[in-house]
Amino acid sequence: MTKTLKICQIGNSLGVVLPKSVLTKLALNKGDDLALEETEGGLILRGTDTDHAEAQKWLDIGADKYRRTLNILSK
Repeated sequence: MTKTLKICQIGNSLGVVLPKSVLTKLALNKGDDLALEETEGGLILRGTDTDHAEAQKWLDIGADKYRRTLNILSK
């Protein structure tokens, strides 16, 4: 599916308005976060699961803090 979006002025910034069908398909609502990924072919826009993102942040912190212990346990 390809959608053409217009860049428009939003306050002092520029942005795009996502069609309702896209918001519904991704289960997005006002205030939700989006992840923007750059690829060789262009950009990928995804809805993010804030609970997952928060859990991943703490997992990364724990992995950094206990890296030596985790390496020993993995042997």
